[in-house]
Amino acid sequence: MPIDVVMPQMGESIFEGTITKWLKKTGDAVQKDEPLFEISTDKVDAEIPSPVAGVLAEIKAPEGSTVEVNTVVAVVTESEADASEPRATAQDSDRQGSDKPPAPRSSAPASGAGKQESRDVESAGRPSSESAPSSSGTEVVMPQMGESIFEGTITRWLKKAGDQVRRDEPLFEISTDKVDAEITAPVSGVLTEIKVPEGATVQINTVVAVIGGEASVAQPDGVPTKHAAAVASPATEARAAAPPSPASLPSPSAPAEPGPSENREPIRSSPLVRRIARENNLDLRRITGSGSNGRITKEDVLRYMAQGGAAQAEAAVPTPAVVPGAPSSVTPAAVPTSAQGLSKTPPAPEVPQGLVPMSRMRSIIAQRMVESRRTSPHAYSIYKIDMTRVVRLREREKASFEQRNGVKLTYMPFIAAAVVKALGKFPILNASIENNAIRYHQNVNLGIAVALEWGLIVPVVTRAEELSFIGLARAIADLAERARTKKLKPEEASGSTFTLTNSGVFGGEYGTPIINQPEAAILAIGGLRKEPVVLTDAEGNDTIAIRSMQHLCIGFDHRLVDGADAGKFMLEVQKILENWDKPIG
Repeated sequence: MPIDVVMPQMGESIFEGTITKWLKKTGDAVQKDEPLFEISTDKVDAEIPSPVAGVLAEIKAPEGSTVEVNTVVAVVTESEADASEPRATAQDSDRQGSDKPPAPRSSAPASGAGKQESRDVESAGRPSSESAPSSSGTEVVMPQMGESIFEGTITRWLKKAGDQVRRDEPLFEISTDKVDAEITAPVSGVLTEIKVPEGATVQINTVVAVIGGEASVAQPDGVPTKHAAAVASPATEARAAAPPSPASLPSPSAPAEPGPSENREPIRSSPLVRRIARENNLDLRRITGSGSNGRITKEDVLRYMAQGGAAQAEAAVPTPAVVPGAPSSVTPAAVPTSAQGLSKTPPAPEVPQGLVPMSRMRSIIAQRMVESRRTSPHAYSIYKIDMTRVVRLREREKASFEQRNGVKLTYMPFIAAAVVKALGKFPILNASIENNAIRYHQNVNLGIAVALEWGLIVPVVTRAEELSFIGLARAIADLAERARTKKLKPEEASGSTFTLTNSGVFGGEYGTPIINQPEAAILAIGGLRKEPVVLTDAEGNDTIAIRSMQHLCIGFDHRLVDGADAGKFMLEVQKILENWDKPIG
């Protein structure tokens, strides 16, 4: 099988490289990881190894040529016999009488940072749509999820070999250094082969699966067309003749499939949403999605359940017949939620047995936490903020704010706005150390830590100082939602200059967070509670009143930030929040 060798990206700001020397000639045998050619970039010179063992069938870029990253520079075949065979790729098919430009083999950009944003990831799952078709089907490749990401780990296959898939339907989940994402099918067809198992880490542009052509796909009513039957391959016919796998059969507790007249469009939802629906016997087709492109969010499901949807679904599910010798069915318990009207007992967590390997995200988090502790001498200051004015404003305005702006009014935009303004007055807390110098950042790129079921991620509100209150609220809500549904782009989870983490959402008084390197400081938001507070008026008279109080803990790198700087910064944040007088839109 021919394998494309591409010009690698050697750094986030490097977009091209010059081939200075070929270490192999056309026809030479090469081993996997054996140096194949040398490149020179703005920052480094390096030897590039062969991705596979085989024969160097073709050199596409001669010595001395400068090419953009991800450009195919050579072809290596896995056997000597393959070297003489024509390559059945999208590029070849385009050359045969077509004036269309050749289709790229990967999702990475062909040039420049400007194209990165528009072509890097579409809905965090579309990179695989540019896989190359071959005579045996369409190859699905490991996409490049960012400029500095060169590999990814397949954490879960959402389909099995032999399953039918629709275009843009989630196919597998991957984890990289910066984001986790669902990768969708590039075409409709049958998943004929899975080449890379769950848990495997592979380089970008590696073929991980093959999808058969659309000819093998049944029509929406489940009946193949005459044309599909006429051109079906023997393998497809064998699958059709074979009995369906148990996993493909509807479970006794699953909602009935819709009839031919019902909507059979793919349901856009996250793995979490599908799990909640499965455990509560919900039909997602009955739930209206409020997310992007009609995507069903966790809030949509909880709202549907709170309105009685779960009870209706349970009433509509027939009791399965008891089969002698079969294990008794257990009614799944509800997912824990704060939605009103739900009081079911949460299910007992499944406790893994024995030694379980860390996920890629968990491993990266562990590494970075240790590195941060080792790098920065952490110091902390805790301040109690009177949030009563903000609380009253939010209670008064939250309903109309959501109607006007389409986003819920939470406390986070208030704190974020106060922090951004205070950072403008005390830029040392928005700085970082580079070697033996201080980098003062020109913009406030505000990181917002988001807790996920599988780890922690910090999406970034870039140029936060340029946003209005409404802009901050929308940006924070959008990033948090897409982080939880694995739709973040890698560049949206990097480059922060100051981070907020809301440990109080779980009821804690305050937290002492670890600094997100290479930042100078991080602010932890504690729980908001009503407390009796002694108030002193202008004449010195004391009274006791019930106030809404919140702890904010600033953690800072003592190499860069002194306690006095941190204190002045926090006093400014406190003054803004306790005397809030800004319009919220």
